[in-house]
Amino acid sequence: MTPKSYSIAIVGAGAVGLSAALAFARDGFETVMIGSLDARRDGRTVALLNGSVRFLQALGVWPDLAPEAAPLETMRIIDDTGSLFRPPPVSFSSREIDLDAFGWNIENATLVERLAEAARSCEHLTILPQHAAGFRAEGERAVVALADGSEIEANLVVAADGRNSRLRQIAGIEARTWSYPQTALTAILAHEREHRESSTEFHTRNGPFTLVPLPGRRSSLVWVMSPKQAEQLAKLDDGALARAIERQAQSLLGAMRIDGPRGVVPMTGLSVDRFGAPRLALVGEAAHVFPPIGAQGLNLGFRDVASLRDAVVDAFDDGREPGAPDTLKQYQRSRDLDVRLRTAAVDGLNRTLLTGFLPADLLRGAGLLALGRLGPLRRAVMREGVLPHMGAPRLMQNASAP
Repeated sequence: MTPKSYSIAIVGAGAVGLSAALAFARDGFETVMIGSLDARRDGRTVALLNGSVRFLQALGVWPDLAPEAAPLETMRIIDDTGSLFRPPPVSFSSREIDLDAFGWNIENATLVERLAEAARSCEHLTILPQHAAGFRAEGERAVVALADGSEIEANLVVAADGRNSRLRQIAGIEARTWSYPQTALTAILAHEREHRESSTEFHTRNGPFTLVPLPGRRSSLVWVMSPKQAEQLAKLDDGALARAIERQAQSLLGAMRIDGPRGVVPMTGLSVDRFGAPRLALVGEAAHVFPPIGAQGLNLGFRDVASLRDAVVDAFDDGREPGAPDTLKQYQRSRDLDVRLRTAAVDGLNRTLLTGFLPADLLRGAGLLALGRLGPLRRAVMREGVLPHMGAPRLMQNASAP
């Protein structure tokens, strides 16, 4: 049987894969998405920074997401490491950089569900809810083998199949992986006091303890700690765990209760030297993984998709194919510096928290002190954190704020 042919094939049906499928299909490329939808509720949320919100606006899905997301108008950092050099708390206001909010926080499962709803009704998009078993590049086409034994052809294949990407392995793209002596406990909380659209991140010696607003008197928790402590806390009933969280939060939001599922996630990292191979592009966690600090993970994945979309559209305008070598070279150039800088920044901050080395504490503390007192520096860092100043993808620009 002759394989069915598409312009672009997306492998992976998480938030990044779904956004890629919508982006290409909405531009008129015949697109197929291969993968099973996984929208388990595990207590994880994602803080969609302003650039990602603009991207989702461009895809037409933000109106369905906005009612279930909470704005992040203030971001507060509190040093709780017990260091001899302890800087005062630092607060960042989105108003300083002329934004209503740095971003919006939403449950990951809700985001995936809404993207999937949009994908099901999207023209030029075919959804195949099964797994990809193989991949090979053949001249101007790529072939993806499916679990049922059938095959599809595409000019470009996008690997959005996660940190254990099978397509990345088949293509021979080496990944450097590492682990941290940490585990993240995630949960959804209800609390007595208003969060006032403020996210608070306590820097502890075991890692960040972060509370991020959700609609109403609810917040999401990412508590990074030692694996032993995570194991102990995971055994607690909801009431005991809520009391432990309230103590760690210094009763900032008053009495708490667990208001949703919880999760336990080992902290790991991953990076690659190249973001593609013949007829293949890596996006999301297939290309980079790092700890949940600074809300960079999924936002970086959305920038991958938006950058790849720009490269494909530019290729089409120049009479080239989506998967042509020049298209993939443009994508590589667009992602290389952004991904490496973000990975280094998150990794560096996390490691300074883990060490008791006084010079590292001094460096981190001095940086927070400078951000608190130097307005121009603080505003520059805020703008760069929300969206890179150089090379921002087109779908993350020129859209009105929500």
